Amino acid sequence: MYSASDLRKGLKIQIDGEPYIVIDFEFSKPGKGQALYRTKMRNMITGNQFTNTYRSNDKFEKPDLEERTMQFLYSQDDEYHFMDTSSYEQIFLTKEQLGDNLNYLVDNMEVQVLFFGSKPIDISLPTFVNLEVIKADPWVKGDTSGTDTKPVTVQTGYVVWVPPFVEVGDRIQIDTRTGEYITRVKD
Repeated sequence: MYSASDLRKGLKIQIDGEPYIVIDFEFSKPGKGQALYRTKMRNMITGNQFTNTYRSNDKFEKPDLEERTMQFLYSQDDEYHFMDTSSYEQIFLTKEQLGDNLNYLVDNMEVQVLFFGSKPIDISLPTFVNLEVIKADPWVKGDTSGTDTKPVTVQTGYVVWVPPFVEVGDRIQIDTRTGEYITRVKD
């Protein structure tokens, strides 16, 4: 069990039988009376967000969460299929559940799938992924637009801003936390 004093950003708790993650947190202690904990939380299944205030004596359950290493196999319509690398069990997640992670997901990539009970609810990608550039506009030397970057499209369809020397066929490294270009990868 967690108490309200354990609340912090990133903590996963269970309320009314569903898992929530604390997105934002603020502590306040009025002149007299109990301390107050204002939180902003997101439901890890539905994605709904809400804010609530708790007192120091409020208690929360730990959610039944488990992470398993799984391999991305393929997508069909709006379903993305994954296989457990140890038991070969297959599951799928929807486009809505994956969200921005789709920008970096490629065939055979190993990811950590988060389960609530027996239901998959989220994935964790590697911090850096290497993706191939499939579309890059030529950069014109002397372009006075004020930036020395250009947009390119990678194999997943994601558009990222890169330095002008990146061309079609290059492999680039992208930070999955920020979505930004890191470096060009030598094969």
